[in-house]
Amino acid sequence: MKKRRHLLGVFLGLLAITLLPSFAGACADCAAFGKIGVIVVDMQGDFTTLKKGSLAVNGTDEAFVKKVEKATQELAKHGFVIFGTQDWHPADHVSFFINHGGKKPFELIQVNGKPQVLWPPHCIQGTENARVLVDNNLFLAIVKKGQDSRFDSYSGFQDDGGAITEMAKIIKRNGIQKVVVYGIATDYCVKATALDAKKAGFKVIVVEDLCKGVAPDTTKKAFEEMAAAGVKTIKTLDLKEIRDF
Repeated sequence: MKKRRHLLGVFLGLLAITLLPSFAGACADCAAFGKIGVIVVDMQGDFTTLKKGSLAVNGTDEAFVKKVEKATQELAKHGFVIFGTQDWHPADHVSFFINHGGKKPFELIQVNGKPQVLWPPHCIQGTENARVLVDNNLFLAIVKKGQDSRFDSYSGFQDDGGAITEMAKIIKRNGIQKVVVYGIATDYCVKATALDAKKAGFKVIVVEDLCKGVAPDTTKKAFEEMAAAGVKTIKTLDLKEIRDF
């Protein structure tokens, strides 16, 4: 019996030594990066040329969608906590031009004293092109926005009427103080989400080549606004640069 216990102890010791490098590598990785969050913004069919979306942004083809998914997988592998945003509009949403008689797509009107861009109907609740295209299993949570028909909602943190989403609470609950933001579109929902993340007290990094903007001029202005607010922009995904920020 003693001999059997001794052999078992030797076996378990050898097993621990064999497995130690892989566990040590994982722990060293976690220690190096700390707990960092990621917000993948509105990676939905209606915003992509891949799915022939009603509000497709230029450059959002299959290659771009795969690039975003691969980057998100990489970040998840390194222990980053992944969150997402999802436009989830009712059919009578205020931002849809068809809900304003005689108006055309992309017209600018006033609603409740605020400017409102009129968009083609998009990301309607329960429709195929409202789905998030990145593997949903990567996300700890996907926060739906734009559900109130009276208000537009570019930010993942609040709508234009001031209603707060659960995003900030969820991120803080997970002990995260730094977030990486990317997705669609740079000059609207990415910008609004990044700025509100900064206002909520987080360090914020936007990855430029994991974003696509609606127009060059508004995209350029968006990066300027984010920089002025203290949001850091990096050209490509760089784990060391994210860690050191």
